[in-house]
Amino acid sequence: MNAVARPKRIGDLLIEKGILTQDQLSIALTEQKKSREQLGKIIVSLGFATEAVVRDALGEALGQESVDLAKVIVDTEVLQLVGKDVARRFKMLPLSIDSNKAVLTVAMADTFNVVAIDQLRALLGGELEIMPVLAGESEIETAIDQLYGFELSVDGILHEIETGQVDYSNHHSESDEYSQPLVRLVDALLSDAVKKSASDIHFEPELGFLRIRYRVDGVLRQVRSLHQNYWSAIAVRLKVISGMNIAETRAPQDGHISLTLFGRPVDFRVSAQPTTHGENIVLRILDRNKGIVPLDKLGLSEHALATLRLMMARPEGILLVTGPTGSGKTTTLYSMLSYVNDESVNIMTLEDPVEYPMPMIRQTSVNVSAKLDFASGIRSMLRQDPDIILVGEVRDEDTADMALRAAMTGHQVYSTLHTNSAVGAIPRLLDLGIVPDILAGNIIGIVAQRLIRKLCPHCRKQDKPTELEHHLLGLAKDENPVVYRADGCEQCHQSGYRGRIAITELLKVDTDIDDLIARRASRKEIHELAISKGFEPIAEDALRRVLDGSSTLEEVSRVVDLTDRL
Repeated sequence: MNAVARPKRIGDLLIEKGILTQDQLSIALTEQKKSREQLGKIIVSLGFATEAVVRDALGEALGQESVDLAKVIVDTEVLQLVGKDVARRFKMLPLSIDSNKAVLTVAMADTFNVVAIDQLRALLGGELEIMPVLAGESEIETAIDQLYGFELSVDGILHEIETGQVDYSNHHSESDEYSQPLVRLVDALLSDAVKKSASDIHFEPELGFLRIRYRVDGVLRQVRSLHQNYWSAIAVRLKVISGMNIAETRAPQDGHISLTLFGRPVDFRVSAQPTTHGENIVLRILDRNKGIVPLDKLGLSEHALATLRLMMARPEGILLVTGPTGSGKTTTLYSMLSYVNDESVNIMTLEDPVEYPMPMIRQTSVNVSAKLDFASGIRSMLRQDPDIILVGEVRDEDTADMALRAAMTGHQVYSTLHTNSAVGAIPRLLDLGIVPDILAGNIIGIVAQRLIRKLCPHCRKQDKPTELEHHLLGLAKDENPVVYRADGCEQCHQSGYRGRIAITELLKVDTDIDDLIARRASRKEIHELAISKGFEPIAEDALRRVLDGSSTLEEVSRVVDLTDRL
């Protein structure tokens, strides 16, 4: 019989990690015999290790998840479920409820306190499952004082700012952050944006006020306007938490924020740009929960999905995903990588930066200061015995040349390119300086895509197509399908749309198309040959979405050029 592996004791684990010496552990154990306190608490009180280090080690020793409350933004609605007295008595802090409203995640100093968990379950009427995560005792106490003592909703904080006397000259102070409503306002805005599925947050200073906008489903929407006086304090807070230089206001800067929101890790890529009225700050939200979509959930038609799988089955060559910024190219690439990700292949990526960590895949960020650009990165990766290489973007001749060389030497290469159509990728690569002979025979296929907003299922309205719509949809005179219009309700914040879907065109490059590429044929010739082989332009896929009730012709015409169908 195999012996059951005993869990490691916290003291042994801390020695193994080089945090404690054997002498320090002996001292702590001697103190424990006197006081009967928990060993972890004694190690912290003696100053041998910080509470955060002990918390993580204790979590590892117990096989439990631990959480750093300094990097967690708590859902304000969840706090109302558990009173301050209950939270303090049981040394617990409610953090978030899952999307199905079934599991409540609670930070606890003692995750094995069954009495506390049972009391909490009874308090909530037994409706929620309790999932305890480990946190430091003093961290929990500090968080309870901060979170229960102050207003945390965006509306509440703005009301506090407008009615209370707040000293904005003291916003550099690090002490008692939560006494500063603008610190809480930044946290609340980040939380609110993630809750509303925004992809970007824009802080835009004007002459007398600050405009705050979210980009939701690809469209910017103004959410707040604040007095200009508040902007310097908000800008400093954003710079501090994203690791920027707060003294630099005349040069562009980039930063990064990692937080835990609604029980999951969310990253923000921060960019500051000097403008006439002050620094403009934009945060790109990288929500890992939404990053990787299974290939069959991308919304491709059955024919397109089968074609894509065939293209991905080819052992070598380059597969390009094209489209403008914000068209979901990265999501599609990750879905494709996830589909081919297997123990039998070595997948390596070079990105700027790595947006979503993936298991079993070696991911590298481009680093200008370390002289690691796309071209030199590919050259280095080729020495790492890869089967599949992902290059974040082909943006210059060197990168394009190295990516094609990798494809020529028996590797499968995935990358993105900024072009308006699948066929347009070929003249773009020729324009970068790639020789047509090298291009021909090495391109597997090109996927061009856009994102269109989906109609809100709760409020969309049925209608008959107008005469113009009938013509644009390419319908016969006797065909009268139902089309839908956007209306607006609380579920979609009165926009009529909720969520987005990809519309795509797939160009499978075969020997006939290779011949045209080799002799520098015009875009029109390549397009006509592709159409004769069953290629469907992106407009056809977009109109399919109108006919199946997913979107509207107004939304499609905003994203795709339909003028050639008039």
